[in-house]
Amino acid sequence: MTTDMIERQRAGRREWLGLGTLMLPLLLVSMDVSVLFFAVPFINADLEPTATQQLWIFDVYGFVLAGLLITMGSLGDRIGRRRLLMIGAASFGAASVLAAYAPSAELLIAARALLGIGGATLMPSTLALIRNMFHDERQRAVAITIWTSGLTFGVSLGPILSGFLLEHFWWGSVFLINLPAMVLLLVAAPMLVPEFRNPDPGRFDLISAVLSLGSVLPVIYAIKELAAHGPSATRAGLIAAGLIIGVLFVRRQRRRPDPMIDLSLFRGRVFSGSMAMNVVAIFGLAGFAIFTTQYLQSVLGMGPLEAALWSLLGSVGVGAAAPTVAALAQRGVDRAYLIGAAFTVSVAGLLVLTRPAADSTVLPVLVGAALLAGGLVAAMSQIAELIMGRTGPERAGTVSALLETASEFGGALGIAVLGSIGTAVYRADVAAALPAGLPHEARDAAHETLGGAMVVAGQLPGELGGALATAARTAFLHGMHTAALAGAAIMAAAAVASVLILCKPKP
Repeated sequence: MTTDMIERQRAGRREWLGLGTLMLPLLLVSMDVSVLFFAVPFINADLEPTATQQLWIFDVYGFVLAGLLITMGSLGDRIGRRRLLMIGAASFGAASVLAAYAPSAELLIAARALLGIGGATLMPSTLALIRNMFHDERQRAVAITIWTSGLTFGVSLGPILSGFLLEHFWWGSVFLINLPAMVLLLVAAPMLVPEFRNPDPGRFDLISAVLSLGSVLPVIYAIKELAAHGPSATRAGLIAAGLIIGVLFVRRQRRRPDPMIDLSLFRGRVFSGSMAMNVVAIFGLAGFAIFTTQYLQSVLGMGPLEAALWSLLGSVGVGAAAPTVAALAQRGVDRAYLIGAAFTVSVAGLLVLTRPAADSTVLPVLVGAALLAGGLVAAMSQIAELIMGRTGPERAGTVSALLETASEFGGALGIAVLGSIGTAVYRADVAAALPAGLPHEARDAAHETLGGAMVVAGQLPGELGGALATAARTAFLHGMHTAALAGAAIMAAAAVASVLILCKPKP
């Protein structure tokens, strides 16, 4: 290949401006996962949802998003990724207006479901278009690092932005912030983002789309319910049903001449191993986030907005680690070793997170969270490049959707497993500290969560309330330390496995 041919492959100013345009939907879709954190009291006062409706207001967005990613990725390969991006932007903006002005809880739930559909069209399109815009391996690695960091930053930014808006406007404003970005995307994308579709996509298979939704949705829902409420026959049945439908989906893909997912990709050690490592990375990142948030709020006594601002400092680790790893990859260091090293950094972060005590400053948590986030996001960026770099442009939409669906599973599993470990230790420790004669409702609340124990402690007189608060904080910290040790063991195993599985074979 001549130098001129290599230069023609390299992206120019238009492509980098196009990447900036693609970051708009990515930030907003990831931000919408967490943007309601502070809005719940205002929504409750205005719409008066039931407890079940309140849960669905929170959860329906993520469920629909996860369930439709594979379908939308495949659809983008067929009708055009930029076209799907534009459709998603328009629908996301319209659903945002509907959510902002929803007059009832039922309509807000419906609007959040529509936002999930819009988000499912936007997310796989962004990563797939990056694969089409950046043909040079080094430039593509930088672009994917920016994409991965933006995805993580959006989740962290959601609570901060919503807290600021709710101090000045009504709760619907947390949805209306989507509109300017969607309008800008609709204007800029046709000028800066090229269109691409699979030249020979085959027919869109509606039955496969239904089966993919039926396999993903019940499993994600059941895992999240397990994390919140513990095991039950219904949740086990949902997981079993999802797995059975998943088997039917795989069988259909094997038999079709134009499958939605090319299962031959999973025969490759690097592809299947990278997908597994991505699940583990999200497992650690999402699974431990709840502990740091509770520590800042319920142990150190910070308000929600103050805690969100402190949590944002964890992005410092991402800003340092991800570009460093990308630069080393460009210099020829095997990505398997870089991913292993990134997982090792996350192990160090989790070990630091076993040190905070009730009287500690905020520093140990910030250092531990920065190391954890920096290591795992750096690993995720290299994993994404390994996957997308080995994917033909015609299948980029479906593969990016697979990657993001794996992330949804990893996040749900992390919250369920690490959260359950922390909760089990907390409940075992705090049970012995509950004073005799405490009303049944108060005892249940204190036994359930640290937040509930702090409320009960505030209602008890003097030393008794103080003793319960201290015992609850100590029990929470014991649970947090235990979950951190479990997470560190899993990340250490991932560090070793990534080197063994993903390392390039010696010539």
